[in-house]
Amino acid sequence: MKPNSELSESIKTAFERNGRAMELRPAVGQKTAVTVVRVVEGAHAVAEEGRWKVSADLSEKSGGTAQGPDPGLLVRSALGTCLAMGYVIWAAHLGVPVSNVEVEIQADFDARGQHDVPGVDPGFSEVRYHVRIQSDAPQADIERVVETSDRASMVGDVFRRAHTLKRTLSVTRKGA
Repeated sequence: MKPNSELSESIKTAFERNGRAMELRPAVGQKTAVTVVRVVEGAHAVAEEGRWKVSADLSEKSGGTAQGPDPGLLVRSALGTCLAMGYVIWAAHLGVPVSNVEVEIQADFDARGQHDVPGVDPGFSEVRYHVRIQSDAPQADIERVVETSDRASMVGDVFRRAHTLKRTLSVTRKGA
């Protein structure tokens, strides 16, 4: 991580400005994100939201073309990047200097669940993360940054508590 006090100040300013806006008008913080995922070819899929595109695919070993990481890596990456970015944001907001942030995600799973083997869940059985922060700040300040950020992590929240998952289905026919 390149130390950049100007960027750190920019992050702090934006975070605090957005926080004030939501305090004054809570509706500003209430949103619905919409991501559209289309299968391009085989299992290769592209997710799009606004100006961003992310590819995912199966490995050749799994029958794909490896044109992107598999969804499991994207999920683990989403958690790790959300946590790491949160530590940077909260460190800036709380005035705690950090010079390096790294998060290692470990996830246990049984691939048999993805083959619908009875009694085997298809998802992660446990997810762990190890945080490495380089800083000259007191340990208590770093712990406060990490604890506050973890509590406020949107992606961390997806892993911590059950959410409602609703599906709708539309079927179209060729020529219709």
